[in-house]
Amino acid sequence: MILGLATAFGAALCYGVGAVLQAIAARSTATVEGLDPRLIVRLLKSWRYLLGLGLDGLGFLLSLVAVRTLPLFVVQAVVASFLAITAILGALFLAMPLTRRDRVGLAVVVAGLVLVGLSAAEDSAVDVTAVERWVVLGCAVVLAVVAVPLGRLKGAAGAAALGAVAGLAYAVTAVAARMLPDGIGPTLSSPALWALLLGGGLAIFTYSLALQRGSVTQATAPLVVAETVVPAVVGLALLGDHARPGWGLVAVVGFLLAVAGAVSLARHGEVKAESA
Repeated sequence: MILGLATAFGAALCYGVGAVLQAIAARSTATVEGLDPRLIVRLLKSWRYLLGLGLDGLGFLLSLVAVRTLPLFVVQAVVASFLAITAILGALFLAMPLTRRDRVGLAVVVAGLVLVGLSAAEDSAVDVTAVERWVVLGCAVVLAVVAVPLGRLKGAAGAAALGAVAGLAYAVTAVAARMLPDGIGPTLSSPALWALLLGGGLAIFTYSLALQRGSVTQATAPLVVAETVVPAVVGLALLGDHARPGWGLVAVVGFLLAVAGAVSLARHGEVKAESA
């Protein structure tokens, strides 16, 4: 359980730094219409985006370790704290001072994480059927299809819609990671692996688009809510996740505090291109 918590916090740190770098790169890159793959080509020419993407990849690998050892509601709550890390980094290095509201948000995040950590129980393995793995892959495909018309939306509506799609895609990757079978052979042939890869790629692409459509707050808030709440519900309902005996209410309160505090700090991804 200690390993799971350590890797989850490590993932949050990677995501926190990566979010700032990707925001700078996306806002300094020419905008595109719809789901134009040329955006990714342009972004890949930016060292900031590549470094942010590399940190996201490392964070993703750390989160995979975490979700294999801890309930999803614990891991996702910790990962959502990446916005608190972004806020602190912004205050230290990017001349983005913390307001009184920001300090309250940080305190709420910390309090929520403490409660979640105290209520955490070790992950309990459950049998996952092949049908359930195919359903997760089907969800990833549906999200990819839905993203096409949403990609044409502009402004705040486009940022929020694409941010929500990115959050749901990240939710798919978290659930799929829990559903991966043991062993290299079974894993390579599992629909959960393809759901994980499709969901991860879709999340990165749609979040980059969302950052161009509107403010980072508009794009990030729905992403955080979707990527934390959905896996938590799925884990509790289908994957055998649970809190320590007698700590259920503490877990719920801690989870809600962590997510609410993280959302209140979403504006700290709002980095100007010239701030690099």
